[in-house]
Amino acid sequence: MELQTVHLFVFDTLSDWEPAYAVAGINNPAFQARPQRYRVRTVGLTTDRVKTMGGVTVLPDMALDDLEPPRSAMLILPGGMTWDEGGNTEAVEMARNFLATGVPVAAICGATAGLARAGLLDGLQHTSNTPEYLKATNYEGAAYYLDQAAVTDGDLITAGGASPLEFAREIFRRLDVYETATLDAWYGLFKTGDPAYLHALVEASTGGGS
Repeated sequence: MELQTVHLFVFDTLSDWEPAYAVAGINNPAFQARPQRYRVRTVGLTTDRVKTMGGVTVLPDMALDDLEPPRSAMLILPGGMTWDEGGNTEAVEMARNFLATGVPVAAICGATAGLARAGLLDGLQHTSNTPEYLKATNYEGAAYYLDQAAVTDGDLITAGGASPLEFAREIFRRLDVYETATLDAWYGLFKTGDPAYLHALVEASTGGGS
């Protein structure tokens, strides 16, 4: 099976926790339906080092200009203060290209505001931090806003910044990373901490839950 690449956009002020569950799950073959189907590569505006909100230095694997949607399985756009300052417009235009090509885009927190400003949420169901947060962008898609932790509509996944777990679950579903029973157990474990879900996770991943 050909290895597919999921691209994670990285930039100064990136909110470390928001893509963390998704990236770890994609890169860790444990419990996956088809292990090592995907890899994650970081992409920056350039290949210069960036520093996350948590102070972690990241050296992007590639520059945004070199990213081609047909060669990607998904573009993940984490939140961060830069979005609220009107930055990352180049990443927004790349997201537009991804969606036009039929390649999924997953945006969380501030990244949803970036998409809203560009009109990319005007005709698709979506969510964000709050309805008021997106209304401040003067976008025209308020009628499509859903008060949910995470929403998938076609090739677009959106989530609020307090919902990185639900964000990851939608990404895993879209990429078919886990079998349904495995994904349910994974989510239950990290959402509740109940060790019963760990047993269910192991059972599901070994075929015992089928």
